[in-house]
Amino acid sequence: MLTATAGVAVAATTVPNFSTSDLALLADYEERSFRYFWDHWNPHTGLILDRARMDGSPSSNVASIAATGFGLTALCIGAEHGWVHKDQARLRVLTTLRFLWTHAFHDHGWFFHFMDASSGERRLNSEISSIDTALLLAGVLTADGYFSTDKEIHTLAKQIFERVDFNWMLNGDKHVLSHGTRPGSGFIHSRWDEYSEASILYLLAIGSPRHGIPAESWYAWLRPEVHYEKWKFISGGPLFTHQFAHAWVDFRHQKDGDPSYVDYFENSQIATYAHRDFCISLQGRFSDYGPDMWGITVSDSQEGYVNWGGPPIAGPINGTLVPCAAAGSLMFAPEICLPVLRRMRSLYGEKIYQKYGFTDAFHPNWKGENIWVNQDVVGIDVGIALLSMENLLTGNVWRWFMRNPYVRSAMERVGFHISTPGITLKQIKSGASAGAKA
Repeated sequence: MLTATAGVAVAATTVPNFSTSDLALLADYEERSFRYFWDHWNPHTGLILDRARMDGSPSSNVASIAATGFGLTALCIGAEHGWVHKDQARLRVLTTLRFLWTHAFHDHGWFFHFMDASSGERRLNSEISSIDTALLLAGVLTADGYFSTDKEIHTLAKQIFERVDFNWMLNGDKHVLSHGTRPGSGFIHSRWDEYSEASILYLLAIGSPRHGIPAESWYAWLRPEVHYEKWKFISGGPLFTHQFAHAWVDFRHQKDGDPSYVDYFENSQIATYAHRDFCISLQGRFSDYGPDMWGITVSDSQEGYVNWGGPPIAGPINGTLVPCAAAGSLMFAPEICLPVLRRMRSLYGEKIYQKYGFTDAFHPNWKGENIWVNQDVVGIDVGIALLSMENLLTGNVWRWFMRNPYVRSAMERVGFHISTPGITLKQIKSGASAGAKA
């Protein structure tokens, strides 16, 4: 079933037929994930900590604006489920939006990646980040969509969004946005010129009524094609690049104006299946990997924060597992992702599943000895798990976010329309000769 919103097709949500135990696991994991954002929200700024300990204690006073975007969305989820009173969530949203509008440092509307949670001052020598600001804006607009009758939230959300100068972030290019800028040294050389999580950044930029960029920018970035076994899809990196934009933008049953490009939602489904098969192929090296024990995406590791995953392989992969890889793809492929979470929790229990759900990463058999468990959870990883679960079960985040006129306008200008099914995921799984169109 399809419904249309301002010319943009939006698929109605169908709740899968889960068992009682599956629903209990998802409900528990969702509420624990929400609690991270409730516990680590700063009452003076409304910013959310970048990370915290599994047991609930903070690990630093560094906030992340991307985590704050997930956190604003989490407040809506928590209020909707009755985990907190809606008025309490509303007041927290207002605290955050007031700080962002009147006190937080910004450059042409763009924010530092990391801030001091108490003061908003720059931390970790961080950049003024285009993608992290975009994820923050996603949370701002979701809160506006959820608290739709609150005039102050609407005004602040509109002001914060429309202040962002997307044209400035082009830094002289006609179409391709920069990763950001650093005080004293200027724009970062890297640009968002390949498929990535930045699809949400481009839609926000194209939809901006005051500082928008051309609709042609959507087609200016490359879409590298990956072939892995029977799978064919576009990709620009680890599994999270297929998840983050989809946490808010409802791409289901739609494709853009170029007939050679993919159905982006189905592309992420295929990427999830390909990643599962890729992990299974590593079972000869890592015996714990298997059909119900897989998942590698950017995460903590025994040697720090690591960009790893596949296909194609990025690493070096050492046998560590990252629960949010499967959790973040629940909205795409619950039939293969939920068994992973079920098995992880069954095998390792409280070693890896504590106050905020799963740890960020663990190794079942580190150096042939005991299990290694990261003692931290990371805000954006907790966030993608939470939003993916909520979209799977209710479609709420998609519905609230897609109420904003900016992304709807951008998708119309880009040429999004109801997609005509080609080779479907079901056909590929059953052995069809072609993969997704790319």
